[in-house]
Amino acid sequence: MRKLIGLILIFGFAFYMFTIVAAIVIPSDSSEKKSVGIDILQNSVRQTGAANAVTSIVVLYRGFDTLGEVTVLFLSALGIALLMKGGRSFKHKTEDESFILKTGSHLLFPFMFLFGIYIIAHGHLTPGGGFPGGVIIATGFFIVLMTSDVFKFRDYFLTIIEGFAGLSFIVLGIVGLFTPEKSFLVNFMNKGVFNTVFSAGIIPLIYAAIGIKVSSELSGAVGNLFVSKYGRRSENE
Repeated sequence: MRKLIGLILIFGFAFYMFTIVAAIVIPSDSSEKKSVGIDILQNSVRQTGAANAVTSIVVLYRGFDTLGEVTVLFLSALGIALLMKGGRSFKHKTEDESFILKTGSHLLFPFMFLFGIYIIAHGHLTPGGGFPGGVIIATGFFIVLMTSDVFKFRDYFLTIIEGFAGLSFIVLGIVGLFTPEKSFLVNFMNKGVFNTVFSAGIIPLIYAAIGIKVSSELSGAVGNLFVSKYGRRSENE
């Protein structure tokens, strides 16, 4: 099995290096590449209603790729849970606790949570979105987990939230198949007033689903890794 995995990794690295060398050696029409970016910048506002062109690309123009990234993150979190033999809940108690760290983390967490929500909600207006916002929320959870003297964690609750968020992403994409455009992840909702929070159609909803999914998956992964080293599983809590 290790030899097979090693061969796959070697083949993947060799293919990656080949694509880099081929892009340098094989001549290509640079004007065609430039036209793609120009077309997106010129038409993204009209087609998506988002002030942030990067968001338009990530969520709509290459929405399948983003869905694949979310799937990879889900598989990673699932692998960690299986390796750590994820149970229903755990409770850990830190013997060497610090009052300053514990108090500071609990005071900081609400601000990190709100900041993560802000980043998610304004992803279609400014740099940000579901991925960085979800990571910020998960980081707040990790800080509290590391500094609390007693902390209870139920990974099945996060699993439900993560599953609902992922299903919401897919449903928003499937609805587009029943619109006149008949396209997956088409922006079928009203685009609203440009450059406001309630604009850009389904983009804020997709980013909200991604943010919830990323934050719950990373929190669950960190929780499972933490309990494998410090925690004690409890099936009755």
